[in-house]
Amino acid sequence: MKKLFALFGLFFVFSCGIKKSYQDKPDISGIAEVDTVRTKLSETHFTLGKNNLFQNKYGVWELYIEGDALELGLANGALTQDLIHHQENAFMGKINEMVPSEGYRNFLKKLVSWFNRKMYLYVPEEYKQEIYGVSRFGLKKYDEFAPAYMRMLYFHGAHDIGHALQDLMLVGCTSFAAWDNKTEDGKLLLGRNFDFYAGDEFSNQKMVAFINPDEGHKFMMYTWGGMIGAVSGMNAKGVTVTINAGKSKIPMLAKDPITLVSREILQHASNLDEAIEIAKKREVFVSESIMVGSAKDHKAILIEVSPNNFGIYEVENSNQLICSNHFQSSEYEHDSRNQKTIRESHSQYRFERMTELVNEADKLSPEKSVEILRNRKGLDDKKIGYGNEKAINQLLAHHGIVFKPEEKKVWLSANPYQMGAFLAYDLDKVFAEFEEGNVNGSVMSTEEVIPASDFLQSKNYRDYEQYLKLRAAFILALDNNEQINPEKAEKLKQLNPYFWQAYYLSGQFYYRAGNYKQAIIDFKQALRREVTTLPEKEHLEKLLKKSYRKL
Repeated sequence: MKKLFALFGLFFVFSCGIKKSYQDKPDISGIAEVDTVRTKLSETHFTLGKNNLFQNKYGVWELYIEGDALELGLANGALTQDLIHHQENAFMGKINEMVPSEGYRNFLKKLVSWFNRKMYLYVPEEYKQEIYGVSRFGLKKYDEFAPAYMRMLYFHGAHDIGHALQDLMLVGCTSFAAWDNKTEDGKLLLGRNFDFYAGDEFSNQKMVAFINPDEGHKFMMYTWGGMIGAVSGMNAKGVTVTINAGKSKIPMLAKDPITLVSREILQHASNLDEAIEIAKKREVFVSESIMVGSAKDHKAILIEVSPNNFGIYEVENSNQLICSNHFQSSEYEHDSRNQKTIRESHSQYRFERMTELVNEADKLSPEKSVEILRNRKGLDDKKIGYGNEKAINQLLAHHGIVFKPEEKKVWLSANPYQMGAFLAYDLDKVFAEFEEGNVNGSVMSTEEVIPASDFLQSKNYRDYEQYLKLRAAFILALDNNEQINPEKAEKLKQLNPYFWQAYYLSGQFYYRAGNYKQAIIDFKQALRREVTTLPEKEHLEKLLKKSYRKL
């Protein structure tokens, strides 16, 4: 069932849509007037008029684009076409890996072809124009799944589908905000980990985009090729957005992707009230917490949206706000899915751990915020194993990011995970440099870069990387009922000794091999550790009972 849901979710993103949706096309009357031929200055530097793409020494691409919606899309697509191709290949490669049968892929494609059929009715015209511009540079070989424009439009629903499908387990984000006497200078400070994982290939090409639209505010967002929606960003008015998944039922119809709602807030809101009004008027198809920080309001709030409800949560008599993956406003107090998330998932645990870390920190700074985002332990500093989804740092995040809205400054992580250097940018300086045409390289504030974690040089990190490779091979062998060398089962546990999953997988191997005594030992060891969710713990307990009966 888990694999079926995962496949179902991936195909939601690339399904064809019905014929009527194919016929939808935004206003592209000005497309003939726009130059779309980029100039290649080097392998890491491209320009198109005043638009610019440069890869810095940390491997992060820095994009600047300006103009109306269609011009933004065309400039984005022309400059980042290699990154777009990388992301499309990463997604499609994952699908082909999971579903090697072409006939089965076609069957699943038809099964969900209706899902995205009305998305275009909910997406604002300006974003359809921008997506169309980007789509001009998509890979032709994937047109069999959907024409490029519709494919790129559906691409923006990937984040939502990952949230909706519990079994896909793509997300587990955690964020915080602090102000007044909780920060070193009293100014508003926000930090978050974006734990959206869709494979290593998806995560290895990161891009910080600086957008200067004809309508609305200038803004930045941390993103990837082909994506115009916002998952983490800040605008020139000091409004920030970060998104955290809530629990949703599997949607039956795609509407406005949440990343386009948060993008609209970035582009058109200058304070919290305007952000709320934008979110209220959009129809979404999953549940999401949008943390919005505002320099003007000197605080942060949560806008909690879902297909059938809407809530606002703000703290009273407090100078900090914590968010994981469940709702906190009164509107969701009796929501059954939200209560189930609190009870069964790892959201409440991470909420408590983030609260613990923020409370322990004396006067938060960007550096201390990064330390929190990199924390790999559980409550009370318990060792819970590397990669445990109960940790703030699960060692799988696409990125970590820290905002200082009143100074228009942002720090964002380079690879890997949140452990690479946090690169610093000053929005006022960045936009001034681009508008004056004085950019010949990176626009980082190099003196404010926060160094990479020492953990990357440790044996524990090398062991974890080795664990990931061995785990992948182990799971594949278990799925295919292939023989496994017992030495690999023991190695798995040695590489990540505090992680329950290592003992669970080893126990599975010994159970299938008929060594029920060792299976019992491993399942007991797994249960003595911090098991990620209640359903996983209950599953382990059932396996332990079955092992005793077999023995």
